[in-house]
Amino acid sequence: MKINDIKDDYQILIIGCGRLGASIANALSNRNRNVTIVDINKDSFRKLSPSFSGLSMEGDATDIKVLKEAEIIKADVLIAVTDNDNVNILIAQMAKSIFDIKEVIARLYDPEKECVYKECCIQTVFPALLSANEIDRILDKEEKNEK
Repeated sequence: MKINDIKDDYQILIIGCGRLGASIANALSNRNRNVTIVDINKDSFRKLSPSFSGLSMEGDATDIKVLKEAEIIKADVLIAVTDNDNVNILIAQMAKSIFDIKEVIARLYDPEKECVYKECCIQTVFPALLSANEIDRILDKEEKNEK
């Protein structure tokens, strides 16, 4: 699913307002999507663009009360991109099992934890694997150019 593929009326809940979370939130907001972003640290919201039109909420998203306050019940998509694999796993599992969110995406640093997600039908993004694949693609391209 690409950002442009997300329907205009979808409610998107992003957990984690680091560089990646803020970038996703800004991109979605720029396309007039309905975005709520939650982070445990209010200073993290400084990464959001001044033109960000979504909602930002300070709180611990591992707390069901915080998720309910962020209106997870209305969410069509949940994206968990904190800097902690275990937090992302917990939030993604809660989104699927408790709140029945169909589209759940989580960033993981440790590829060995992927099996947990596959069992729960949670889509994953692994920065290390994406980087390795891109480097391999670049090297392969250079190798072909040398021939």
